[in-house]
Amino acid sequence: MNVQERARIRCHWLPEPDRASGPLYKALVDQLARDIASGVLGPGERLPPQRLLADALQVTVGTITRAYREAERRGLVEARIGSGTRVRERQSRAPDFHHLSHASGDSIDLSLSTPIANPLRSQQLATLMTRLATQTETLDAALAYQPEQGNRAQRETLSAWLGARGLPMPADELLLTEGGQHADYLTLQTLVRPGEAVASDALTYPGMIAAARQLGLKHLPVPMDTEGMRPDALERLCQQQRIRLLYLMPEHNNPTGARMSQARREAIVAIARRHDLLLLEDGVQYVLPEQRGQPFYRLAPERSLYIFSVSKILAGGLRFGALRAPANLIPQLSAGLRAQCWATNSLPGAVACEWLASGMADTIIDWHWQEVRARQQLLHDCLAGYDVQSHPCGFHAWLHLPEPWRAVDFVARAAERGVTLIGPEPFCVGSQPAPQAVRICITPPPDRALLQTALERLTDLLAEAPPVKAMPI
Repeated sequence: MNVQERARIRCHWLPEPDRASGPLYKALVDQLARDIASGVLGPGERLPPQRLLADALQVTVGTITRAYREAERRGLVEARIGSGTRVRERQSRAPDFHHLSHASGDSIDLSLSTPIANPLRSQQLATLMTRLATQTETLDAALAYQPEQGNRAQRETLSAWLGARGLPMPADELLLTEGGQHADYLTLQTLVRPGEAVASDALTYPGMIAAARQLGLKHLPVPMDTEGMRPDALERLCQQQRIRLLYLMPEHNNPTGARMSQARREAIVAIARRHDLLLLEDGVQYVLPEQRGQPFYRLAPERSLYIFSVSKILAGGLRFGALRAPANLIPQLSAGLRAQCWATNSLPGAVACEWLASGMADTIIDWHWQEVRARQQLLHDCLAGYDVQSHPCGFHAWLHLPEPWRAVDFVARAAERGVTLIGPEPFCVGSQPAPQAVRICITPPPDRALLQTALERLTDLLAEAPPVKAMPI
């Protein structure tokens, strides 16, 4: 019995690709996709080792390697160190992530990162709408087809507002988007090519995880410490993988609240230049100037993109934001946006820009930060003695659970006490193991009294022993 015959006997999956239909590695991937769809290969099933399959098909190992990589890029399989290449679990295609409340009944929602309710918002909006109704020229401009980069007057208004708050961005470097999530998706879809990967903190914003998965991109986790992403781990990863873009939340990581020092930012910029990485900084969780470090687009303007949105400071329903990018990337991003939707809706932009330019927004924003600070202090007072990370401007905190608590049990028991939390799983990139921690959002309760009630319930729960699970016989 020769090598091929022995290999074919050992291969539990033995494709018969159409060798005349084009590149052999693509034919193998097409066969793999069909076999997964038909149930020949089930979720979690391991593919044959590359050398074994190469021998069985009498092709080079390089052909099999290329096929497995293309299958991973398409989201059909996932490769794990020590576990080989396996068919991706179906449930892993869509992370347990939501942007609307799942709290039921009288449960106090601490699961969402949303602005604190304030009746002044609707009052100011009514005033703005009345004012805009008389501005025929502004309305006519908003109702017309817009350039791909966005309404010029709105970009100039936003540029002036951001510049006055320590974030100078020329209007020509801004591309208007329908919120931060749209900017995430547009950037990945436009600037990351097949076969390239994106990387981020090992624990990161679920919307970025969802966007990368939806686009079939390889998303790599970078180990973290108390400042977030570790430069030494990033350097090793860049030496091993072909990374195109690095997603960053340097002011306060979601969910952990970790904040990068200036030295950490400069170290990451040096790595990005050495390995030619694009840097995508998420600034949606707006931070006051006195609490803010130097943004990456000021440190490395030639390769940095920055996301801004009014969702956290005014209202998530406006769906208005902007993406700052180097001048050489604006045409490519504009073309990508044009292919998606021609241009963003200009009416929400007219409302948002009038709100910001009028000065009325500042009243709400100032009140909001005072309230956030007070709620952060309340949280740390209630959870004194426990391991809690947060940022003074953060809408949330990261609670490391004491032993023997496990996150899944704590979330379930909190729900029984009338408090809705979110566990760690939606924030984990790839096969990153979930830590025993939960995110606590302090902004959804309408007032501090209700927040205190929820925090006291959690404190009582932490003092108790977790439920004992029966051991299988």
